[in-house]
Amino acid sequence: MKAPSLLLALLIFTGGCAFKAVKQEKDIQYTSKILDLKLPKKELNVFAPKFADNLPVLVFFYGGSWESGKKETYGFLGRRLARRDLVVVIADYPLSPEYQIQEMEKSAVEAILWTKYNIQEYGGDPNRIVASGHSAGAHLASLVTMKNDIWDSLGIENPIAAAILNDPGGVDMPWFFEVTKGTGEGDKYYKTFTEDPEVWEEYSSIYALDGDEPPILVLKGENTYPGIDYTVDRFMEKADSLNADVEVSLYKKKKHIPMITQFFWTWSQGYDDVIDFMENLD
Repeated sequence: MKAPSLLLALLIFTGGCAFKAVKQEKDIQYTSKILDLKLPKKELNVFAPKFADNLPVLVFFYGGSWESGKKETYGFLGRRLARRDLVVVIADYPLSPEYQIQEMEKSAVEAILWTKYNIQEYGGDPNRIVASGHSAGAHLASLVTMKNDIWDSLGIENPIAAAILNDPGGVDMPWFFEVTKGTGEGDKYYKTFTEDPEVWEEYSSIYALDGDEPPILVLKGENTYPGIDYTVDRFMEKADSLNADVEVSLYKKKKHIPMITQFFWTWSQGYDDVIDFMENLD
């Protein structure tokens, strides 16, 4: 066999998923204002294998300190996961300072609702929706997974089957604001969470944790930001005390940003964890 042919054979054998055709549907409006007339128009992108049929679905919310980011940046994630037989939804959401955490949560709920009612058209299984995100986006994913007040107000059972939280921020904002008081470190987040301690608690997922949530996988960088390090540890301590179905995968020497940029490479630990977790959903 000639060298180029041998190389091609090796690529197909070891990384054949890179050759799978992926369908991309972009700029689909998902906000309906069903929850809030003030919600802005927001859109999402869908990535699916060409012949997808009843595959698990990952709904991804990006990070950016609740104030920046756009869905187009994460097309690489959607394409790579679609080649691994997942259907992926990547959604924009309102950002601060124009909008605050209340509107962000409502928008994230509407993204899940859109997915529930439309994803079969793209080959996804509406009974295997996994909410996910990185950093601030992981925080939003945790809220729509664990807080059921909006779902209850709609008379809809929460359709999220599981969650994958990649280095999540915001899981215990009262604690964070208390320990950073007077340092200026937490002040920049008031534009998202307001200066009302009741809002901090209401939108911190640690206070929604009750042991009845679906399976949750937390991906944590060993060298992440201290605020994330400590609040995730507090979250896991509470989860353990409740025997909640929450597990953590620790990434040795990984900092916060590399926890998402690792997904540029399909052989990363991140892909292994995500694929394994989703393949084992009931």
